[in-house]
Amino acid sequence: MKISAHTRRAGAAIAAAALLAGSLAACARGGDSPSDASASSPGITDTAITFGSTAPLTGPAAGVGNCAIDGATAYFEMRNAEGGIAFGDGKTRTVEFRAYDDGYDPQRAAANFQQMVSDGVFGAALSLGTPTNRAWREAAIAEEVPQVLLQTGDPIFSDRAESPWQLGLLPIYQLEGEAFGRMLVDSGETHEVAVLFQNDDFGEGYVEGLKRAIEGSENVTIVKEVGYEATATDVSAQVTDLASTGADVFYNAMSSLAPLVIGSLQQAASLNWTPSVFLPSTSSSPAALLTPSGVADRFPAIYTTASSASASAPDFATSEDGTEFLDALAEYTNQDAAPRFPQCLWGWIGASILEEAFTHMQEPTRESFMTALRDISDFEAPFLLPGATISTTEDGLPAMSDVQVMGYNGAGFSPAG
Repeated sequence: MKISAHTRRAGAAIAAAALLAGSLAACARGGDSPSDASASSPGITDTAITFGSTAPLTGPAAGVGNCAIDGATAYFEMRNAEGGIAFGDGKTRTVEFRAYDDGYDPQRAAANFQQMVSDGVFGAALSLGTPTNRAWREAAIAEEVPQVLLQTGDPIFSDRAESPWQLGLLPIYQLEGEAFGRMLVDSGETHEVAVLFQNDDFGEGYVEGLKRAIEGSENVTIVKEVGYEATATDVSAQVTDLASTGADVFYNAMSSLAPLVIGSLQQAASLNWTPSVFLPSTSSSPAALLTPSGVADRFPAIYTTASSASASAPDFATSEDGTEFLDALAEYTNQDAAPRFPQCLWGWIGASILEEAFTHMQEPTRESFMTALRDISDFEAPFLLPGATISTTEDGLPAMSDVQVMGYNGAGFSPAG
């Protein structure tokens, strides 16, 4: 039989009519299970859901990368051991959380996303890094794969028009910069600020927030700004340049590459430049950065911002939530003590937010997941600052948007006066 274009169209019409009739019949019966394979997105079954995450598991940023993964891994393994998570569609599922190593290399991160798609993940969550997450943002949008609760403060990921399949976890960089700038202005004292910033969206975001807060003030002046590339291995020349200003505030907008952060503090101290120092929340670990620098006590004050509790706080290990967190880390990861980096705790918080979204998913689809994730309001996630909650309903803001300036007290950070 010869198949003409007309025959194909007629056959297609008959097939479509049959499919529609079958669908109507299914509706009349109340429909098939919402977890039926034909209605589900990849990476989810009646009993399990799979998420991927890309982070630097090797290289200079491996400490923070592994912490970001381990916090989420510990949370989900704990829930899996308890029998899984009850989803909004009535199914109880375990969560498989797969980690992919990008070495903090954007090209590797982009390749990891393509591997995730090949591996059939439902979505990606809690991936760490600004340039690495940006490297596959457009691909995730094109593939309509969730890229959510990212461990970066880049505001683009919480802009729904720009990033319809994304959502950030951490306060945007501008919020942290604003908080510190407001503290300087509100002090009423005269301050000269020297700025070192990573020459990308990370560093520029922190500087933007600082400038926004001090705009129009009469007591705070930025006397010099010096940038460095994220691929740099040394910033001694930049710090020397800034030290020549004699500024009383060193605004150090560096990402969490330990050798650079430590080196910047040591270089300032070697020049007998001892201003008050501001470090981003991602780059202020006492155990991993300040103590190893050997010069933290040379500075009159070291400030950062926080959006959650610290695992180094004196009462953390004895609290109910803290005990659960530390026990799960010890059982399911290679972390053998209180983590040195806040990313472990952020991974745990992000995993709890994912669980909250799962419990409100009405269908086993990526679209239903994104709807549930963006409809969270006043969720009391563990380890948030007193009075803070998780809300994802406001366009332009990440899941965590409360920040507080903290001061280093020689052992950890406490609220700054």
